[in-house]
Amino acid sequence: MLAAEPIASVVVVDDEKEVADAYALRLRDRYDVVTVYGGEEALEVIDDDTDVVLLDRFMPDVSGDDVLAALRERGTDCRIVMVTAVDPEFDILDMPFDDYLCKPVGRDDFVAAIDQQLRILAYEKLSEYFQVASKLAVLSAAVPQQSLADHPAYRDTETRAQELESELRGLLEDFDGLVSEFRQVDREQ
Repeated sequence: MLAAEPIASVVVVDDEKEVADAYALRLRDRYDVVTVYGGEEALEVIDDDTDVVLLDRFMPDVSGDDVLAALRERGTDCRIVMVTAVDPEFDILDMPFDDYLCKPVGRDDFVAAIDQQLRILAYEKLSEYFQVASKLAVLSAAVPQQSLADHPAYRDTETRAQELESELRGLLEDFDGLVSEFRQVDREQ
């Protein structure tokens, strides 16, 4: 389901420079990897273009727990995998991360965890794409074309559909087949 060559942005966050660099080295051949060495720097670098964050919990400047909370509070649209030597306790039940890996972590486990998060991200974006595409299809069938072209919200929705399509083509190898199935449903009645 994932595209053969996923174009993914991965941010590795660990205050131990050697550890962060080793993780990044293991992943560079598959992903666009950015390495940062603390929570404060992570909050500056991670944005909506980030797909997956590998986040250490215990860091001296800003903890991984605080980075996680701040990213979720500001609504950053990325998947977050805690990668830490901190043994999990019941406090993790309330933490809004997407996966939790205990150090040490091998390359295959990193790749599997990242690919899993990319697949989830793709499905979330696919759901949004189909919501947007459905609205566009229904309006296109029911409203005169000039009215559509003159409506700012319709134009914004078209732009969002194009953005999502571009992202999904990089994440899903069978995107065209999924869209073809979607278009087979008659929404014009």
